[in-house]
This record gives sequence, C-alpha cells and structure tokens, in this order.
Amino acid sequence: MHKYWIAFSSIEEISSSFIQRLYNHFGNIKEAFFATDLSFIDGLSVKSAEKFLRLRDKVDPDKVLQEVYDKGIKFLTYEDEKYPFMLKNISNPPSVLYYKGDLFSCNLEKTLAVVGSRRATSYAKDALGKIIGELQNTDICIVSGLASGIDTTAHKAAIENNLKTIGVIASGFDFVYPTANKELYKKIEEGCGAIVTEYFPNFEPIKFRFPQRNRIVSGLSYGTLVAEASLQSGALITANLTLEQGRELMCIPGLITNPNTQGIYKLLKNGATLVTCADDILEALGWEMKIEQQNLFNNIELSENEQKIYEALEIEDKGVDELQVYTKMSIDNMLMYLTTMELKGIIKQVDGDRYRLVVR
Repeated sequence: MHKYWIAFSSIEEISSSFIQRLYNHFGNIKEAFFATDLSFIDGLSVKSAEKFLRLRDKVDPDKVLQEVYDKGIKFLTYEDEKYPFMLKNISNPPSVLYYKGDLFSCNLEKTLAVVGSRRATSYAKDALGKIIGELQNTDICIVSGLASGIDTTAHKAAIENNLKTIGVIASGFDFVYPTANKELYKKIEEGCGAIVTEYFPNFEPIKFRFPQRNRIVSGLSYGTLVAEASLQSGALITANLTLEQGRELMCIPGLITNPNTQGIYKLLKNGATLVTCADDILEALGWEMKIEQQNLFNNIELSENEQKIYEALEIEDKGVDELQVYTKMSIDNMLMYLTTMELKGIIKQVDGDRYRLVVR
C-alpha cells in the first residue's frame, strides 16, 4: 500500500488534510486513490476533488515509489506502526514522513522543539547554547527547522553536546535550504540524527511551506522552547501550534530593548514557562534525569589572573578598560591573558574590544 501514499503525496496541488480526509472516509489508501465519486465526502470542496481527479491520472504509483527509493530516501506512511506517536496525534499529521539519517536512533519519547528568530542576537545564541549544553550526554532529542539563526544554533549545540537532533525541512530532498547549512545537513544525516519532511523530493522550498512545516516541528515534540521571537515571527506561529497541540510552551527571556523579544514576553505573560537553565525544561516536561552543571573550572585549569578575568565576565561582557579596572592588571598582562583564554575557548571577542564568556 506504500505506493499509494507516495502517489498521493507526489501531487503538489493537494494538501495532507485532503489526503487524510479521503483515507478516513474509505479506510483504505488504495481505494481512496482510485475513488471516482468524491461528492458525498463531508468537508471536501468540489474544486479540490475535481483537481485531484484530474491530476491523479497523470501519476504512476509504481514510478513515484521507485523515484523515492532511487534517491535513497526512507519514509513512513500514516498507517505504519513506527510512525511517530506524538506526530500522529496532531490535527493535521503528514500523510508521509520522508527522512534521511537514522530517525530511530533518536529518542522520540524525549523530544524538545527549539524555535526562534532567523536574525538572532549573540545573546540568544549564547543563552541557548548554554541551556542545551546543560543537557549534554542525555537521551533528549532536539527538534528544529534547519533555518538560519536559532534553528542552526540549536542543531549545532545538540551535535556538540552529544545529543541527537531532528531537522524538519520545508521542501523535498532535492533542495538544501539555506545552502549555508549544507554541511550541517550532512552531519545530521551521517550519524547525528535525521532530517525529515512531508514533501515529495522535487517540491521546492516555497514561502507558504515554512509555516506548514512548523506544525511538524512542534508536533514531533513534547514541548517547544522559544529563544527569540518578534510579534510577527514564524516562531510565534510555532508557539501557538504548540498550545493548540496541547504541548508545553517554554521561553528564554531576553533584553526588553530587543524587538525580537516582544513575542517572548507576550508568551510569558500568557503563561509560558520561563527557562533560564536545563532544569526548568526538565521540570516543565516532567522528565527525570540528573543534570551535572557544566563548569569551566572542572575541565580547564585557570591561572589566578585568568580566574579574575573569568569572574569579571560572569555577569556581562566587558571591554579591556573595564577588565583592567576590575583585575588591576597591566595592559600588557591583560592582553596576554585575554589572548590565552581566547585560544583555550573560554572567552571570545565581540563588538570591538569587548569580551564575553563562551560558557557562563
């Protein structure tokens, strides 16, 4: 029966809800595909029914199934036993879930969606990196949309911290979007998790598909963490979908002067859980596991002067002059220690002569 699911999904002009409606009515995907009279099906528009009947005759189910196999793409249909339980329980589940990588190396019972702005601030990226870092070496799986900004930060942080990750894309596998994430796609496919999509391989990443993709990001997950979101952002769409799906919504607070946090504070005022550390996520989702807080001093030996610099930067970024006042070092010594700490990966230079801790 797989070929009929694939045949349905290869017709670009029909939606997953249309396929689901036919399947629910007939109870058999082959019968639904070859149906001739659709006029009596509740909720099905005459226009969409006519369009399907016209386009169906151009589809060869055996041919489209072979095309998917030839491209090395794996898939799950809605009626497969292994179809993700959480995703199956949303109002409009994908009829087919195409994937690359090892989806079942991911713990689908501990999935956390992470969404946020494509134009994320350094603060949001660092805060998210810190929180995901605190989940290091656990069996939690990070789900996001493989877009630039927060999505990319979430996937990379997951990989760096030995967590599995699932990337949900808004096109078929013939496309990589954004192209800057080509290497990230490859890493995920080759052992760090899976990339999934509801779209047949040749479907392009058209604008309207991104909001549609968001329901899968939240639908695969037990909760959604929003890192940064303006009032008109896609992240806010995902947040609302999370609530509609009856899942837990969580937010990382940000600077109130940043327009990208307006959506965050709206969600927090409406009852979203505030998250400043990994334990907040575990408590919100009722997941029990021991989190050992990461501390740079456990892994890297710091000299007395390096410790002074570290302490000076614990609260906020500082410039060289501010660090000099705090540590009372000479400028030459200060610059030497700053260079050493940067090489060790403890700090990084931002905004000219200002420095920031990589891990706080």
